[in-house]
Amino acid sequence: MLQLQHKAMATVFEIRSTGEDPHLLRQAARAAFDVIDRLEHMLSRYIENSDISRINHLAAGESALVGYETMQCLQLAQLLYAETGGAFDVSIGTGFTNLELVPEESRVVARADDVRLDLGAIGKGYAVDRMADVLEDWDVSRVLIQAGASSVLALDPSDHEDGWPLTLSEPGQDGLVLVRLSVRQYALGASGIRKGDHIVNGLEGTPVRSRSAAWVSAPRHVLADLGRRAGVEASAAAVADALSTAFMISPVEEIEACCRSHDGLEAWILADTFQHFPANLQSE
Repeated sequence: MLQLQHKAMATVFEIRSTGEDPHLLRQAARAAFDVIDRLEHMLSRYIENSDISRINHLAAGESALVGYETMQCLQLAQLLYAETGGAFDVSIGTGFTNLELVPEESRVVARADDVRLDLGAIGKGYAVDRMADVLEDWDVSRVLIQAGASSVLALDPSDHEDGWPLTLSEPGQDGLVLVRLSVRQYALGASGIRKGDHIVNGLEGTPVRSRSAAWVSAPRHVLADLGRRAGVEASAAAVADALSTAFMISPVEEIEACCRSHDGLEAWILADTFQHFPANLQSE
């Protein structure tokens, strides 16, 4: 197996491949990693003059022009904010509804002062999706793409395998495997609080403490179909990334409803107990 890595967005992006030509894979990977670096300079709130940094400095009534990818991320975040009843909120509790998106003008308008955005819970997944676009443009498809421990997109396995093996493990205890999966053309998103209070319940403004981890997985086409409702193509990893964050907060009933309404989507929640929300396979 060939593994190629690149550091960006405060994590490590990795491409794993079996069965692809190594020279072609390295060329394609360089192109994909270049895309990540470009996205980081647009989406990071920590980089001065990035699109997100400029939005975060808007006063009420002011607007900022943003790049195509930034607008796509924001449109997807807006859709998932509504889809999850506000559980997924990139505004760090300052009110995503205080921003107006004007896609046809590539413009974001602030309706209030001090709106703050952080795309950390969707940006890495979005970058993984864009990496997949680049690799497939190079006719490289027998790969698994991963961003840290939060976002995974499995394309095709090698000719000798049925799927890519993945495991869900208890945070901080990689040896304690909770679930084993074998997937192809699948996205997996994961969220947890192992590193501290980095997930905030935007509905209450308090850190998440009642759940240790959440995972969301679904066929690539299912999550991409959800993203298309926001006008965003090929967004499976981004949607899985965002939903895993939302499910750290969402009531059990809402998680069940989400899994029922999207064929093939399933979730796992680790709290005092480990709970599986199985996929609705009715139409598959």
